[in-house]
Amino acid sequence: MDGRSTLKAFLAAAALSLVLAPVAQAQAPYARPLHSEGIQIGLSTNNIAITAGFSGADLTIFGSLEDADPQVARQGRYDVIVVLEGPGQPVVVRRKDRVLGVWINLESETFDNVPVSYSMASTRPLQDITEPNSYKQLSLGPNNIYLEPAEPDQNPTTIQEFTKALRERKSATGLYSENVGGVQFLSQNLFRATVRLAPDVQIGTHKARAFLFKNGLFIKENSAQLEIRKSGFEQAVYRLAHNHSIFYGSFAVFLAIITGWLGRIVFRKD
Repeated sequence: MDGRSTLKAFLAAAALSLVLAPVAQAQAPYARPLHSEGIQIGLSTNNIAITAGFSGADLTIFGSLEDADPQVARQGRYDVIVVLEGPGQPVVVRRKDRVLGVWINLESETFDNVPVSYSMASTRPLQDITEPNSYKQLSLGPNNIYLEPAEPDQNPTTIQEFTKALRERKSATGLYSENVGGVQFLSQNLFRATVRLAPDVQIGTHKARAFLFKNGLFIKENSAQLEIRKSGFEQAVYRLAHNHSIFYGSFAVFLAIITGWLGRIVFRKD
């Protein structure tokens, strides 16, 4: 009886496994996939022409999330930060001190590859998106841009003072700016960002970058390029000065002589 019972139990288990196997295989394709989100951005134009009367403008950047989790999107747990960063160039920061009643430049620090402009927009205040260390690691935000000193072996305290002064100067002139709430979701996947172009924005190739965060964690980054150039009479003068410097210098001297001679005739006292 024990042998027969054991055989019957074995056959019953085998039959049950054969019945359940197709059901498990049928349910497997409907398992919830893991999300691997991405981000894309696009500019309405790849070129912006400015004139002498340019007083600043707002640039709109559109973007979308790829393979976004609908539940996370509905709960508003995606955040986007968009940055428009200008071309890098060396910058010299000088510190004035009072000597015998006269303010003179005594110390200076040179920084390499400093972005001439930096405009940032975000969905929320930065402290509500992620930890401060994440911004430092990503070099994200006007206060976290890595400013490389030309001579890194100098006193760290001195470098820190000049770095702070450079950031404050850039912010005071409007070249470094933040726009909290400047990124708005138009739907669960589409968003719009507004960044500011300063009145004295530099010509050259600027880089638009978009950073995607999910639940406070950095997920992915994407970028696009924007060319800013002069137009009209200013562009003609700029090309003449850079492509034909000798002729431009000679013409400037000649124009100064003629202007001075005409001024002497007009304002001459008889």
